[in-house]
Amino acid sequence: MLSKLLFLGVALTASLATADQSHDIKTAITNKEKLNALKPEDWVFDFEKSTNPSYTFVPGSVNNANAGTWPAAVGTGMTVALLNLGPCSILPAHWHPRATNFVVITHGSVKTWMLNENGVEPIETLLTGKKMTIFPAGSLHFMENTGCENAQLVSALNSEDHGTTNALNSLLLLGNTRLATLLGASNGTVESFFHEGKAGAGIQGVGTASQYGNPACIARCGLKVPFEENTKLN
Repeated sequence: MLSKLLFLGVALTASLATADQSHDIKTAITNKEKLNALKPEDWVFDFEKSTNPSYTFVPGSVNNANAGTWPAAVGTGMTVALLNLGPCSILPAHWHPRATNFVVITHGSVKTWMLNENGVEPIETLLTGKKMTIFPAGSLHFMENTGCENAQLVSALNSEDHGTTNALNSLLLLGNTRLATLLGASNGTVESFFHEGKAGAGIQGVGTASQYGNPACIARCGLKVPFEENTKLN
């Protein structure tokens, strides 16, 4: 417990220091002033030392290098993210309101699904062996590692402040009754749609990046992760 608190303290201190530096660079009057505010070591971003969230494949993580996490990126109009998906894990359905997303897989096998505006059919892809796909700005999309090995993807977005909206988490903010209406539940409740009789019990919180997915995949890969324990893992 103590070690966890110490880690959180260090992570918070680092985050605040990064925010202060990013603010100073963003308010610099000239480009020369901005460049002089950066030290040589500031030009390197280490994804494995990222703390929001921690770099992991259990079940996965999304680590962003942008103006909020890397002062050198201020003013570039870009975000690069490293997406880690452990065996059978998914990146929940979400969209980016201010950026188009180019995603290339570096290793593993990942299925993607995308929903666009009304009247457009869903788009499903399979990414393997250095393949790439595009999620246009505002499109709803999610990914699933269909294999028993770790998968990793690199995501590039044309904004340093792309924003992310998690679809299911947002719907849950409407409350049970309104969500039940949206789902077409005739009895006005959503208990039958969710685990343990609690709306959203099987949905990860915003910012947790990924979660375990298909129980058939979990069984096939022999993972010791019961489906009902999904929400207890980060």
